[in-house]
Order: sequence, then C-alpha cells, then structure tokens
Amino acid sequence: MHVVIMGCGRVGSMLAIRLDKMGHSVAVIDMKQEPLDRLPASFSGTKITGVGFDRDTLCSAGIEKATAFAAVSSGDNSNIVSARVARETFGVKDVVARIYDPRRAAIYQRLGIPTVASVAWSTDQILRRLLPLGTDDEWRDPSGSIVLAEVHLDPAWIGHKVGELAELSGARVALISRYGKGMLPNRETVLQEGDLLHALFESTRREHVERTFATAPGKAAS
Repeated sequence: MHVVIMGCGRVGSMLAIRLDKMGHSVAVIDMKQEPLDRLPASFSGTKITGVGFDRDTLCSAGIEKATAFAAVSSGDNSNIVSARVARETFGVKDVVARIYDPRRAAIYQRLGIPTVASVAWSTDQILRRLLPLGTDDEWRDPSGSIVLAEVHLDPAWIGHKVGELAELSGARVALISRYGKGMLPNRETVLQEGDLLHALFESTRREHVERTFATAPGKAAS
C-alpha cells in the first residue's frame, strides 16, 4: 500500500521508517527540508518539502494512489485541514490526524475524521507509570472514549465469577492472562490467583472500574 505522511517530526519519522521497513510505499511531507534530511539513508520512500494540505504538494506525494494518510505535524489546524483534504478531495479511505487539544479531537471524531489526542494520551501514560495500581492502558479508540486496560484486581475476587465482576464494575473482561497464556473468558469463568485481567470500559467510568476491581466483592461504593 502507499501511505502519505504529513509531518516529519518524531512521530512522523518513526512512522515512515516502520512502514518503509514493512515494505510499504511511503511519501513524507514537511514544510522544512531539515527534518526530511534526518531520515536514515536506508529510507527508500519519497521526501517532499511543502505544505501538507496544498493540492500540488499532495499530488507530488502520490495522494491520488494513496490508500492511507497520516497528518502528524505539530499543528492541530494543519493536521485537520490536510486530513480533510485527503479524505474529501482525494477520497483516501484510511485517514488519521494527530490533535493536541482533546476537545477538538472529539469534535473531529464526530465529523468522521479519526484523531489521536496526543496530550490526553501522553498524560494518561505518565499517570499510569506514577501510580502502580489502578489501570495500565493498553489501547484507546481514536476518540479516547473506550479504553482497554490491565486492571489491578483485589485478591478477594479470587473464586468469584467474571460475570459478577463485570456486572458490578460496568467493564467487560476481554482477556485473562493466566500462567503466561491468554484466554477469552465468559461470564462463568472463575477468577484464579495470579490472573491478570484486561478490561474494556468507558474512560469516564475509570474511577468506578478501578474501585470495583480493587475492593472486595459487595464492598465497593457505587
């Protein structure tokens, strides 16, 4: 597949290098030549200096044959404008925009432009490393509203069923790591000592989920 990347900072360059190593065709656009020059000599993709939402620049990057477009520059406005041009003008199917303002990210997500809210994601990752218990995020949907996380479980839950935990917490236990092996639980699965639980839940319910998992059954406050 051919991928066009707008922005050659840390995220853009890493993305370009990884896609190139995977054997995909890659074109990277940046307003300055210097970031493009920092790509390794082994990079076989196309480097283009220009504005990421300019039609001629995008055409030089092969946008007309692109199957994916990523806008990952340091500017929210540039990212969202270029993402919309890629999708609405050139019909690129898979488009994503990096947005620093999570409020904007939610708005554009509703408009059909998948976004990654950098500030919200980075802040959450730092918090999870400062606080050893609670939850450790493993995945978020582009809007940040749904989270997949490893959740700390109180030993008092051992011997209880997954269905009871799910009902009280409002989270869906998607995966259990048991003795180093993954398993897909159902409501009747009994929790065992040493289980690592990976749960899906709405980000707004994080505190309730953490409290329920970390409190003996029947004692968590609603």
